[in-house]
Amino acid sequence: MPQVPLRSIDLAVIFVYLAGVTWFGSRFREAQGSLKDYFLGGRTAPWWAIALSIVSAETSTLTIIGTPPLAYAGSFVFLQVVFGYLLARIFISTIFLPRYFEGQLFTAYELMQRRFGPRVRKITSAIFLVTRSLAEGVRVFAISIVVSIVLHTSGQWSIIVILCLTLFYTYEGGMTAVIWTDVVQMGMYVFGAAVSFFILAHKIPGGFPHVVDLASAAGKFKVFDFRWSWTYPYTFWAGIIGGCFLTTASHGTDQLVVQRLLSARSERESRLALLSSWVVIFVQFTLFLTIGTMLWVFYRGQVFGKDELDRLYPSFIWESLPVGVAGLAMAAIVAAAMANLSAALNSLASASVVDFYRPLTRSRRTPAHYLLVSRISTIFWAAILAAVGMVASHWGSVLESGLSIASVTLGILLGVFLLGILTKRPGENAATVGVITGACVMLFVKFGTAIPFTWWVLIGSAATFGSGSVASLFIKERQTPHDGA
Repeated sequence: MPQVPLRSIDLAVIFVYLAGVTWFGSRFREAQGSLKDYFLGGRTAPWWAIALSIVSAETSTLTIIGTPPLAYAGSFVFLQVVFGYLLARIFISTIFLPRYFEGQLFTAYELMQRRFGPRVRKITSAIFLVTRSLAEGVRVFAISIVVSIVLHTSGQWSIIVILCLTLFYTYEGGMTAVIWTDVVQMGMYVFGAAVSFFILAHKIPGGFPHVVDLASAAGKFKVFDFRWSWTYPYTFWAGIIGGCFLTTASHGTDQLVVQRLLSARSERESRLALLSSWVVIFVQFTLFLTIGTMLWVFYRGQVFGKDELDRLYPSFIWESLPVGVAGLAMAAIVAAAMANLSAALNSLASASVVDFYRPLTRSRRTPAHYLLVSRISTIFWAAILAAVGMVASHWGSVLESGLSIASVTLGILLGVFLLGILTKRPGENAATVGVITGACVMLFVKFGTAIPFTWWVLIGSAATFGSGSVASLFIKERQTPHDGA
């Protein structure tokens, strides 16, 4: 694809947006006086804002640049995974949320201490820290693709610029800034996608009806694939079952989303936010898959390599949209990245401080001290994400890389959470055995089999839950209540 010269109006639109959203997020600093304010937004955010923030966490730049290529090279079968997302939300609302709102929790892993003990809390929190930093590193690399297209810069400088801007308002405003900038930025990237849709429809002779005719004849609108396969990721069974387990793990045990659910004013509003977010997710994925199909018609089915496919949608925006509109659409993609990065930084900092540092100091320091440490931790994790992002270019398709990294360990987390919530017999040692066994199984699945990532969470959770349950039959443990300190 040819490079397009820099255009001052488009660049101005992007820079004004970046400056504006950074300023907007930093204005929430005055509301930060404690860990509750910094990590949970004081539990004052309305349900609809949390719902949109959940969507931002779930989609991000990976969705924007990674979903259209799935439809371009295939069809709409990815939507089968999204149907699994709905089942997961119902399960989480019924089983997980009541447990989270039994006490004033800051992280998902405090629940593990109450059920098993401090060792399992630290293990599960450490798994989250490693997994989230790797997965977010891929997302950092994804946005570097977009910025490099616009500025013709190296990926390293793109990563540094976006991370520094996001770090600034996250450092200042905490979760309150995260949620409200998520709302603004989600509106931006949905608007950018809608503009791209109409521009594409205008550029294609015959418009959208012509797209429907050609795509239907080519099977591009196929949604359901009912064959059974352990090696193809997008079948009905892999989507419904695998998508359900993946989202149950990511939304029920991953601090990135759980932190948003805990920020709600009540359990009812948290449930409402979670369930309503699925409607937005479904519409978003359908929109981006449709854009991918339209690009297939626009480029007349031209075959691209994996790297070119990841650049396909942002390249179209920059090359084909009118001046000013292109800058707005590019700013929308950058918005998605910043929204997700800010949430990742805040959730990584919360797990570090609440699950490790505060117990180490026995909660004896002042609220101001813990707030300062939280901000320092935010800076530390920004540096880690930058480092991961700089090596993520070697990991293949950005969307599937991001999902597969999380899928390796999310099953382990889900397994131990289910062990704690659904059973009474297993104790801390049995849970530890389950985690170790689940990790061994997932290493084998990842490196020794051709099973796609859509099945990994199911396998990991089953191995962890099953081995922990069996271990409890042989390990005698005294059931002692633990506090969450």
